[in-house]
Amino acid sequence: MKRVFAVFLILGVQQLAIGQALQLTDILDSIERHHPILKMYDAEIQSMDAVSKGARNWMAPEISSGFWMTPYNLNLWKKGNSGSTGMGQYMISAEQMFPNEKYQVASENYQRAVSAAASETKKSWLNELFAQTKENYYAWIIIEKKLLVIDESDRLLELMISNAETRYKNGLGKISAYYKAKAAQGHLAKTKIMLQNDALQKQIALNTLMNRDKLTPFSIDTTYSFADYSSEAFDSSMFYNKRSDLKAIDENIRLNFLNQQLEAESLKPQFGLQFAHMFGFGGLPEQFTLMGTMKIPLAGWSSKQSHANVEGLKWKAISMENQKQVLANEYSGMAYGLRQDMVAKKKQLLLFENSIIPALRRNYQSTLLAYEQNTEELFTLYDAWETLNSSQLEYLDQVQELLNTQVKLEKVLEIK
Repeated sequence: MKRVFAVFLILGVQQLAIGQALQLTDILDSIERHHPILKMYDAEIQSMDAVSKGARNWMAPEISSGFWMTPYNLNLWKKGNSGSTGMGQYMISAEQMFPNEKYQVASENYQRAVSAAASETKKSWLNELFAQTKENYYAWIIIEKKLLVIDESDRLLELMISNAETRYKNGLGKISAYYKAKAAQGHLAKTKIMLQNDALQKQIALNTLMNRDKLTPFSIDTTYSFADYSSEAFDSSMFYNKRSDLKAIDENIRLNFLNQQLEAESLKPQFGLQFAHMFGFGGLPEQFTLMGTMKIPLAGWSSKQSHANVEGLKWKAISMENQKQVLANEYSGMAYGLRQDMVAKKKQLLLFENSIIPALRRNYQSTLLAYEQNTEELFTLYDAWETLNSSQLEYLDQVQELLNTQVKLEKVLEIK
């Protein structure tokens, strides 16, 4: 089973090497075009826009037909011998209510605003997807860098082991340090398998975000850079203009206001017209009825709910405005905190780059030279190698932490 898993990993790594090379911007653009949740929001927005086109709809006319004030006694339908007319009529009537144009305009504006709020929510989701993509992409870069360190460390270990074998045969070295180096070589092989598997997992995750075959092979550009946000002022007004979720709250506040207008217009009367034509029986002359109708929703017993809705919507708008201020304040604090973390992590990386790793590399080289001149033991050389190897991997861990912090800050700032 272990052999099968190892073969799978090797084939997977080969696929990574021969696959299409994608930069971060290529992946982000692909997600923006193809991710299912974004397509879902596009369809929902189209649905809302389609519904808004019916906002100016008229109520269907009502047509009725039947007997009107007709006696049950059929004999009375006929004309009398004395010349009296019959009784009863057959009626055809039609009624049409005329819409309140201002109510229709308010309804149309409300339904269009619903899609605008959904559009901002879509952008908020896109920001979340971009953050997930960057985390996976940067993690894959660090994996590739670590694999290079592992390969270089394995090469150095192999030289040590080969040299130790020769010395032991000639009675010039101790076997214990040799076995320690062999064990370290095994640990490197184990770490390499783990990293190769992690690289495949990142590939699968990115393919999933791009909504394509999860095993599609591709490689990535392993160059990276750190953004500089030291001159940015993270005040609340900045987030009002940048954050889609805050803009969505603005749209919901506007939606709330339009809903208030809709409720207010619903309190205004509606008018209609009713016409009926009657055919008389037994010589009874034809007659008609023409009546106007009016709905009076502003009466006290029928307007309580609308008045209550208007009042409730007013307080809901105040609540959403406060919610927006709370979120903007939190984002401002998060941005300043993340920027300070970036400053501290950059200083740590400079220490690794300018002091720690160069000193450890020189220590290893001088120890190697002394070992070759038979003035140092293999234990000492192994210790110098181990310290250099672990420090290089620790440096890459620090780089990943800085990149992740940058991703978090760009997510707060909603930067692609």
